[in-house]
Amino acid sequence: MKITLRRVDLNEADLLLNIRQQTFFDAFASKNDPAHMQAYAKEAFTIANTIAELSNPESEIYFALGDNEVAGYLKLNFNNAQTEQQGNDALELERIYVLEKFQGQKVGKYLMDYAINKAMETGKKFIWLGVWEHNEKALAFYQSKGFVVFGSHPFKLGADNQLDLLMKKDLI
Repeated sequence: MKITLRRVDLNEADLLLNIRQQTFFDAFASKNDPAHMQAYAKEAFTIANTIAELSNPESEIYFALGDNEVAGYLKLNFNNAQTEQQGNDALELERIYVLEKFQGQKVGKYLMDYAINKAMETGKKFIWLGVWEHNEKALAFYQSKGFVVFGSHPFKLGADNQLDLLMKKDLI
C-alpha cells in the first residue's frame, strides 16, 4: 500500500470530524463506560471546534492516505497552540489516529516519522504527546519510537477522571 500525506483543508471539516469521532470511539469505547464516551463526544466532536482547530495558524492537521483513501490523521501544535505549554522549543503531537481497517499497515509509523521530521525541520528540541495510561498499544508504539514519560495530567472523559501520561522524545 502506498501511503501519502496531505494537509486537511477547511472545506474538509465534516470529513475530519467524522474521522476524529470514529477513530476515538474505535480506540477507547471498549475500555470505557458508554455514558462517559457519549458525554465526552458531545463536547469534543463538534463542527465548530473542528473548524477552529483547522483555522488555528499554529496547528497543522494532516490526513494519511492509503492508496488515496483516508487511513488516519495527525494533529501537530506549535508554540501557543500546545495544550500544555512546553515552550517554543517543543512540538506537540496532539493526535495520531489510524482507522482500524488500516492498522498494521505502517500508517502510524508514517505519521510518527512525519511528526518527528517536522519537529526537527522546524528546529524543535523535543516532540511530546499525551497518552492515556491504559492505552498499552500506543504506549508500546511511542516507546519504540524513543519517547519517554516525563509527567502526567488529568483527562476528563465525561464524568470519569482519567490520567494521561506525558511522553517526549529529545531531538538534540
